[in-house]
Amino acid sequence: MSDLNPFLLAAVTPDPDPRLLPLLRSKPELASAQDAHGYSLLHAAASYDHISLLQSLVNEFHVDVNLKDEDGETCLFVTETVDIAKCLVEDLHIDLEVRNEDGMTALEKFESEEEFPEVAVYLRAQIVGSGPNGAGPTSNGVQHPPPLPPNMTVNIDTATDPTASDLNQEPDPEFRRRIEELAAGDNFHSEEGQRQLRDLITDALRGVGHSEREVRRRVE
Repeated sequence: MSDLNPFLLAAVTPDPDPRLLPLLRSKPELASAQDAHGYSLLHAAASYDHISLLQSLVNEFHVDVNLKDEDGETCLFVTETVDIAKCLVEDLHIDLEVRNEDGMTALEKFESEEEFPEVAVYLRAQIVGSGPNGAGPTSNGVQHPPPLPPNMTVNIDTATDPTASDLNQEPDPEFRRRIEELAAGDNFHSEEGQRQLRDLITDALRGVGHSEREVRRRVE
């Protein structure tokens, strides 16, 4: 059994080779071993969709779930299914903010390479939902607006009458409520969710126009 290669035993589908766990229990140091490129059993388990192996490596053998390869990437970067992503994020609490040698998080890498879109949507939803009411993280008690889909940006400039006494106008609370409510929905990043977002922005632009504010909107 000592001559068995744990990486080859993990790289089997649909389940790992049944000899793998007995091997690791006889030689626990192999659980956190990495090859010459930093590839680990965590990376193999995530890539080959082995949820039970991931859980055993972290919970039984105490392997650091944020173990990185030579590119600075955790096993989240090689995840191909939402089930594995959920296990890593919700069960094993992997760090979503880890950046690889190119300075990208796993989400940013998935989006830039346009691979495994379902995983990218799930990861973005975790980031959007990390603040109160699913509206994004907070700092110093200030709630930040939810991130927009990656293909859309909105720029809003305001100008008021210089003779007006109040030059610091507050954002429309109704608009803020509606966009936070939309962002909290499960379909925010779907085609329907983005259509609703465009409609909401259109409504806001019309309202701003009536109140003599200047608005610039750019959709990429």
